[in-house]
Amino acid sequence: MTEQNLFEMVKKHLCSCATDLVMDRNVEAVLKMPRREIHASIPVRMDDGKIRAFQGFRVQYNDALGPTKGGIRFHPEETIDTIRGLASLMTWKCSLHRLPLGGAKGGVVCNPKELSVHELERLSRAYVQVMFPYLGPDRDIPAPDVYTNPTVMAWMMDEYSKIAGKTTFGSFTGKPIGLGGSEGRLDATARGGWYVVREAARDIGMSISGAGVAVQGFGNVGSHAALIGQEVFGARVVAVSDSHGGIYNPEGFPVRELVAHKTATGSLQHFPGATHITNEELIELPVDILVPAALEDVIGSRNAPQVRAGIVAEFANGPVDNDADEILFERGIAVLPDFLTNGGGVIVSYFEMVQNFNMDQWDEAKVHRKLEKKMTDAYREVHDLAVQNNVPLRKAAYSIAVARVVEAMRMRGWV
Repeated sequence: MTEQNLFEMVKKHLCSCATDLVMDRNVEAVLKMPRREIHASIPVRMDDGKIRAFQGFRVQYNDALGPTKGGIRFHPEETIDTIRGLASLMTWKCSLHRLPLGGAKGGVVCNPKELSVHELERLSRAYVQVMFPYLGPDRDIPAPDVYTNPTVMAWMMDEYSKIAGKTTFGSFTGKPIGLGGSEGRLDATARGGWYVVREAARDIGMSISGAGVAVQGFGNVGSHAALIGQEVFGARVVAVSDSHGGIYNPEGFPVRELVAHKTATGSLQHFPGATHITNEELIELPVDILVPAALEDVIGSRNAPQVRAGIVAEFANGPVDNDADEILFERGIAVLPDFLTNGGGVIVSYFEMVQNFNMDQWDEAKVHRKLEKKMTDAYREVHDLAVQNNVPLRKAAYSIAVARVVEAMRMRGWV
């Protein structure tokens, strides 16, 4: 799936901040391995009556700060190393944003586009049946990820509740509003990311209003990133792309019309007034803000020298590899690291847990206010440390997040 193994990328960052934190090698070794890993064969009866076995994973990386939290993705090219890397990132994300949670991630190797609705529901419920002993509101709380959504979470929550013998809304997040979901969850990752972009733009003297923005990836996060960037922050969205390729118009696009076009036709191609470009060409466009919002490893040493954006905001997980990170920092391009920038999803998932535990329901304005504070507080802390030590924002973010986890492990007597 990636040119650089995501888990190895994360471990390199850990090694880098371990030196600054003067971390014992044995503690470092603990942090570089998942605390628990579950591999499972998941049998599902297909619509034709035949049984098909799917490969499933759940990695609970570190629970020093609290029960683990992380999405479940359904993807035909899923690998355990990607899941490990994402679970590790979730650990540092929760720590950085001061959530009382550890990090986890799950996945099933499948192509949901080839499954009927009934097959998808049976697979979702079967995943919970296999993983039930390791899940729960005080143990490990999954959420949606790539190719999963609120409907899948509703099925999984219902299956967990059936096995537990009681309705347990807090066992999953990202659920429909009518089943204990939170207002503001659907666009939380994109909205939270823009709060970080706003702060970073202020620091470098950039005005977001009218700024040219390119969004690579037009799924849930990317489409909301484009919409919120235009409608809330006044940015000019000049390029977007999906798996079929990209489109470009230096004057900007009406994003709501783009979303409608993509919904109606299944792609961004043939939108009026657009010039067709490749995903690779989008990365190198002369824009103010570049938003990688798809999968991992889209910016590496091969194209980092050609990036012309002033800010690269990682709305996706791991879109900039280690080599590219160094190149962009040396070129003076601000890279807003993934587990800082895309923390909005897990923050609002945490808010959903709080609402479930208290049998409460917050309005959207309250969710937005609390999300904004969480994101801006985290950014300011990372930025101040980065300036103080003259290091990239990513290194500062890792130093803060890892130090908190190590201190929790020390207080619990683990190290």
